[in-house]
Amino acid sequence: MDIQKLHQLFLKNMSICTDTRAMVNKSLFFALKGENFNGNKYACQALEDGAEYAIIDEEKYRLNDKYILVENVLLTLQKLANYHRKQLKCPVLGITGTNGKTTTKELLAIVLETKYKVVATKGNLNNDIGVPLTILTAPLDTEFLIIEMGANQKREIDFLCNIAEINYGIITNIGKAHLEGFGSFEGVIETKKELYDYLNKTKGTAFVNKDDRILNAYNKEITKVFYSLDSSNNLNTNPFVSLSYSKQKINTKLIGDYNALNIVAACAIGEYFKVSSKNITSAIENYNPDNNRSQLVNSKKGNTIILDAYNANPSSMETAINSFNKLQSESKVLILGDMLELGIDSESEHQKIINILNVNSYKKVILVGVEFAKSKHNFKHFYSSEELIEWSELSDVMNSTILLKGSRKIALEKLVEKL
Repeated sequence: MDIQKLHQLFLKNMSICTDTRAMVNKSLFFALKGENFNGNKYACQALEDGAEYAIIDEEKYRLNDKYILVENVLLTLQKLANYHRKQLKCPVLGITGTNGKTTTKELLAIVLETKYKVVATKGNLNNDIGVPLTILTAPLDTEFLIIEMGANQKREIDFLCNIAEINYGIITNIGKAHLEGFGSFEGVIETKKELYDYLNKTKGTAFVNKDDRILNAYNKEITKVFYSLDSSNNLNTNPFVSLSYSKQKINTKLIGDYNALNIVAACAIGEYFKVSSKNITSAIENYNPDNNRSQLVNSKKGNTIILDAYNANPSSMETAINSFNKLQSESKVLILGDMLELGIDSESEHQKIINILNVNSYKKVILVGVEFAKSKHNFKHFYSSEELIEWSELSDVMNSTILLKGSRKIALEKLVEKL
């Protein structure tokens, strides 16, 4: 079956499913494969549970005409998404970057929703499966599509740009992350800048932080719209970020001065697309962070917890520590988890964080994870969040401001209930 015919089947119910545990009636089931699973084996179950058709790539599982046999299910999903994208008559903006891309995406979505019918990436569906699935959630009357794009190896951003055919884009920043896949920091830079390469090739427009030396040094030919954070923004962060933009005071519910640029980026892009200053301000002020990203949690024990445990890499960890250092509090506690996927640089990058803690003379520091165990330090250390939860003295932490920062797999959010 060619993509055009498959797209006609898709348009009947506009529903895609890849997991039989979350089946949607009348959907198209795509039998994706992974290292530890083969979706072809579940095609029959998907049809029994209400799928209209099952797209498979192993002939032995084809039982009747409800099974659509293709050469490669994932490739077919990507081709279907690209075909659907071509039918959309709206701006498509791609967001990537080492840190801040999800927050920027969410802020921008709520800003643009005050004027347009917007579809944006849900959660962190930002890879070679998530991007196609996001595109396929967009009705044909969508007025703005926002695509978050992540990568952990070279050429991924270029690949995703080609699927989504973006005509606008933003790289929030470039820092040290996924070094294991990229090979080096230079590899990270090269990969993130694939977004600029694509926009240059297709005559698109990039929104660029004019104060970012790395981003500004690249691709002089690309059409750029600049934004920046300077003294005119009147930035204040104690503890929530507040700033001025276009003569409007914006009081947010976001923690950390590192979020200021995410806010300004969303303001600048909203302004570019003719959203009023009043609507920009209202949208951002009403945004509540969740999913363990820069959340402020007040505990019954008098603790103020900054929960930023969704992800961590050397640049975001350093930024979080420096921002935490600026907060006014009589008692501060840092609970930091490992930064993962750093490859051969892991030990040295964790030691750099230790050095930053020492320079700032932090006394109340708790480290969690195998990687931090390899560093030279005099701080309290536990190998896992579960081990730390069992530590009796954790219950004695009271009336303190606490930073929880670590990679997703360390699961520091488990500590909130104990604190």
